[in-house]
Amino acid sequence: MTDPAAVERDAAEAASAFSHPAVAPDATAAYGEHPDQVVDFYAPRGDSPGAAPLVVLLHGGAWRAPYDRQHATPLADFLARRGFAVANVEYRRGSSLPHQNAEGPVAGRWPETFDDVAAAMDALPDLAVAALPQADVRRTVVTGHSAGGHLALWAAARHVLPYDSPWRLASPPPLRGVVALAPIADFAVAEGLGVCGGASAQLLGGPAHFADRLPYADPAALLPTGIATAVVHGREDIVVPAAVAEAYVAAAAKAGETVGLTLLDGIGHFPLIDPAADACAVVAEEISQLAW
Repeated sequence: MTDPAAVERDAAEAASAFSHPAVAPDATAAYGEHPDQVVDFYAPRGDSPGAAPLVVLLHGGAWRAPYDRQHATPLADFLARRGFAVANVEYRRGSSLPHQNAEGPVAGRWPETFDDVAAAMDALPDLAVAALPQADVRRTVVTGHSAGGHLALWAAARHVLPYDSPWRLASPPPLRGVVALAPIADFAVAEGLGVCGGASAQLLGGPAHFADRLPYADPAALLPTGIATAVVHGREDIVVPAAVAEAYVAAAAKAGETVGLTLLDGIGHFPLIDPAADACAVVAEEISQLAW
């Protein structure tokens, strides 16, 4: 049973993170015909000379429809104020209707969620050049929170997908690195812990497809990537426990790759995307270390 004090802290952290008004983008571009196949762009703030690194932001929300990119706009604005060009990506998520075997709406769509992230990442260099002349697409870092952290890790690992995967790249993506924030990074561990009501299995189409689709979707199975990777996680996270990130880092080490892991004391799930929280500054610094 979860400690009531932990539940209370988590609720307070969530309330703070979601208290910020949405921030309108400077430009929006489509990477497909579906209404969810869009990217919002935020220009770097301030008068810093030269081109700015591009941060690709993949929002979280357990891949479920009610949680769209709007809740990540304060983080996008925060990063823009730190001098980054930011691309806040939308993608198709699960149904808005309750799932028969889980609490709340179904998580994700197979294969559409992955189709969209792959298409967005492939289109972004050209879209960013057109929408944000200040963006230096040669210095791109992808980041994401929770389910978006999973997608960020997956996007950086497409070149090690199985050969029959439609999303596989012939060579590593042109990224400076990936910063995953409280990511659902090891599906087997996440399912064992019941993370987000079994969202990982739902994303893969349900328990009947979990094992056969795992090699195409689970970051812990897509190692090593050769892409610089950092994970930031709150030690007190009860939404995606730190054990999930630790399992991914251990899998990377077993595959011969070092993944940076920053565990923040006294921090839960939501401060990582809350511009009012000190943890958000840690996130910006992790991105800076890779981007600059």
